[in-house]
Amino acid sequence: QVQVVESGGGLVEAGGSLRLSCAASINIFMHRMGWYRQPPGKQRALVAEVTSGGSTNYADSVKGRFTISRDNAKNTLYLQMNSLKPEDTAVYYCAATKVWSPSPDYWGQGTQVTVSS
Repeated sequence: QVQVVESGGGLVEAGGSLRLSCAASINIFMHRMGWYRQPPGKQRALVAEVTSGGSTNYADSVKGRFTISRDNAKNTLYLQMNSLKPEDTAVYYCAATKVWSPSPDYWGQGTQVTVSS
């Protein structure tokens, strides 16, 4: 049973920072790893991803503020979030996608991030 477990969410004031972590029971270097978020009443959407080759991709709304990184030795994915805004409030999910899959194969349970104004 593959496990993907997020941590690091919480309540922060606007302008603050949080770092999310995602520990996986798979070899993350063999997967495209991503962070998604689902704001209240909205659909889940991609925030940032890193390919098995190390290329990164960010949603326009977080470029310059969020940084995705991974520690392959620890099979852990991170999302450093700076200059947080109230509109970043959402449940954040970690996902792992096999190289041949069109969509994520494994999801975490999510971690709540709330940014107060």
